Amino acid sequence: MSRSAPERRLQRLDWTIVRRLDGLLQGDYRTVFKGQGLDLADIREYAFGDDVRHIDWNVTARLDTPYVREYLEDREISAHFLLDLSPSVDFGTVDRRKRDLLLDFTAVLARLLTRHGNKVGATIYATRVERAIPALGGRIQVLRLLHELEKRPRLEKAPLTSLSELLEAGMRTLKRRSLVFVVSDFFSAEGWEERLLRIARRHETLAIRLIDPRESELPDIGPVVLTDSETGEQLRVDTHDRRFRERFTEAARRREERLAGAFARAGVDVLVLRTDEDLVRSIVRFAYARKRRAARRAATGRVA
Repeated sequence: MSRSAPERRLQRLDWTIVRRLDGLLQGDYRTVFKGQGLDLADIREYAFGDDVRHIDWNVTARLDTPYVREYLEDREISAHFLLDLSPSVDFGTVDRRKRDLLLDFTAVLARLLTRHGNKVGATIYATRVERAIPALGGRIQVLRLLHELEKRPRLEKAPLTSLSELLEAGMRTLKRRSLVFVVSDFFSAEGWEERLLRIARRHETLAIRLIDPRESELPDIGPVVLTDSETGEQLRVDTHDRRFRERFTEAARRREERLAGAFARAGVDVLVLRTDEDLVRSIVRFAYARKRRAARRAATGRVA
């Protein structure tokens, strides 16, 4: 019997990426993506370096001093993927589209987590929130996620993406503290930043940003037709025009600053996945950087 497309993709990723990552991270993915349960262990006065998401605002207000909650850590991580499959994710100018990155990343992380006994679920957005998949464990669950993603058609145009709807759906779906991956290129209508802050206060949240190099810099290749992947609107431009290329680059720079500010205010770490970079290298670089930051915070807290 021939294998399905999800089975073929997962087998390829198992051999080319999952085993490499398991070896490189040497099983300590838990220190990179730590799970924290909801069983309250203690409430104590805030110390420098504590996670501000654990502040108990009721106790803080009564005592006029910051207090934090401490939780008993679950042995099991429950992870949830908030997946943006809007038309802009189908863009790509190298050897793959951003959608390919989204599928491969979701499959790899879901497989890594379920291999170690954890559960994964997902909420899928295209023109609207279309599907919520409850968290379960095992290889079959990973194949179920891949099947749901691969059957989604490529959209020629759609209303402007609303990440706010995706984040709201995630907050409604998640009943227990979870590890949340927001996977998107973050081309969206305004308003999502506050919702990202809210979900990050409740859950350990990571922003997985999908990028193509042509979104930040245009090459000098003469007249081209640019198409808005969300609305389908087309615009003819001349990339020989140096001033146009400079305006394009400046607009991209301002967008980078806005996004960096939004992620910083929400307190979420950002993993950047580029269509022109190796997925394993990107994940390992992020994992080691996150562990170093956690170690520095812990050392600073002990000194304080």
